[in-house]
Amino acid sequence: MAFAHLHLHTEYSLLDGACRIKRLVQRVKELGMDACAITDHGVLYGAVEFYSACKEAGIHPVIGCEVYVCPDMEDKRAFSREYSHLVLLCENEEGYRNLMYLVSEGFTRGFYYKPRIDYALLKEHHQGLIGLSACLSGDLPKLLLEERWGDAEKYVQAMINIFGENHFFIEIMDHGLAEEKLVLPRLIEISRKTNVPLVATNDCHYLRREDADAQEVLMCIQTGKTLDDDSRMRMNSTELYVKSEEEMLSLFPDQAPAIHRAQEIAHRCQVEFDFSTVHLPKFDVPKGETAQSMLRRLCEEGLKERYQKDDQVARERLEYELKVISSMGYVDYFLIVWDFIKYAKDHGIMVGPGRGSGAGSIVAYCLNITMLDPLKYNLLFERFLNPERVSMPDIDVDFCYERRQEVIDYVARKYGADHVSQIITFGTMAARGVLRDVGRVLGYPYAEVDQVAKAVPMALDMTLEKAMGQNKELREMYEGDPRIKRLIDTALTLEGMPRHASTHAAGVLITREAATHYVPLQKNDEVITTQYPMGIIEKLGLLKMDFLGLRTLTVIRDTLDMLKKQGIHLKPEDIPMDDPRYLI
Repeated sequence: MAFAHLHLHTEYSLLDGACRIKRLVQRVKELGMDACAITDHGVLYGAVEFYSACKEAGIHPVIGCEVYVCPDMEDKRAFSREYSHLVLLCENEEGYRNLMYLVSEGFTRGFYYKPRIDYALLKEHHQGLIGLSACLSGDLPKLLLEERWGDAEKYVQAMINIFGENHFFIEIMDHGLAEEKLVLPRLIEISRKTNVPLVATNDCHYLRREDADAQEVLMCIQTGKTLDDDSRMRMNSTELYVKSEEEMLSLFPDQAPAIHRAQEIAHRCQVEFDFSTVHLPKFDVPKGETAQSMLRRLCEEGLKERYQKDDQVARERLEYELKVISSMGYVDYFLIVWDFIKYAKDHGIMVGPGRGSGAGSIVAYCLNITMLDPLKYNLLFERFLNPERVSMPDIDVDFCYERRQEVIDYVARKYGADHVSQIITFGTMAARGVLRDVGRVLGYPYAEVDQVAKAVPMALDMTLEKAMGQNKELREMYEGDPRIKRLIDTALTLEGMPRHASTHAAGVLITREAATHYVPLQKNDEVITTQYPMGIIEKLGLLKMDFLGLRTLTVIRDTLDMLKKQGIHLKPEDIPMDDPRYLI
């Protein structure tokens, strides 16, 4: 095979792309291809997931993005809603870091309806990137459709000046659209005039031709329209699927070199993700101390406060834990957690007593990270850290709901705002929800869709497939009514796809270098978040802390304040846990 798709939208082009990553990789393999690219609109949400799925299937992954480019990303005036598409592919690690930076800037600095960058920023961060001229929404096709030949030639020369020789290519596509038929010979001519090579692509939004209807439904969900709405956005083509090399050759019988060039470009792109290295930030220790000596000093101080002087069991447990923590490289981790918990307590912010496996650590207890004696309750340290099962330690910390943000702000001040970010999470189209979404788009009466949705059992991890296996009534509706069959079949195609991005309730990322060195960022409302979710953050070896806002702590704080006004001064740790008056 000598073709690879370089222009492809997965489900992470939210409510616009329907190429499910796992199914996509299977389809690429079925077609006999050995490489494929991901180029979601303006984001890198699915890059690592795509990479891992490709590697597992023996497919060469190409990391890219179809970015939105405007003349001036700082300009937010009304006419600045105009933007064009440009495909960027990472040739190497430098290119990947530059793409992360560009995509992050598009959200954090250039966002106006879309995450936009401009050519000035691209010129500063083009190294390691390959540019493709994109679809009809690209600047080059727009200029050629207006027959502005001189400007088109200048544009191509400007792209060569930005990307360098052999790093910019002119895309040709054919999805049966009238404008594509018109612009195709002009793209071929401008390639001949400028000596910039052509590359054939297909703007893939779904896997197979028969998925075109589901794609239209997906876009209606995105835009809040119905299929019957004449004003809705539509693709006007059933050709936006993952085509075989033979189909591409039949589309462009005179452009075989452009088809094969896609494969050559794909294999030029060599980005490897590192899942084996831990990237912990460094804790700034006082002059004359090392992180190790500081941790030991703090633990020794805590040991004296917590235990009897001659408690040999506690001493041995502390020595063992310090040895494991040091050998696994997590000394800075404990100092970081100690520091922000100390800040919270010093500033009267309620902190929980500790939860999860971290409560099994005597080091955490001596550092006042937790308030539970692991020896008294016979808690195992190995559930938290085990040298035989290398994994990042994970201490969940509860804070007063109203003052949690103060602790995050402190961490941002200490490590630098560009080193701290909250973490993204994706809302997905679950079984009942996707039925309601699809029913609305199809124009079905609410009562009809409601009856079907309510036939899906309310249970954890329920899927439509499980529901039809468990509920005879739902199965009968599906088999006996063509309208219900259409509703459920369409919903099955879209179920589980990400619907929107939001901010994780607890997760905070702290990095050694600037966060964009490791992950792309974005803005959710006014909160800076990663574009990778929690699982990917951990997979990349990055430090993720859970700062949980707990209303219960706020209630306890208010209660203690009320008692203080009555002359009763009490701390949560003063309240005995075994007082028989409060045992139920």
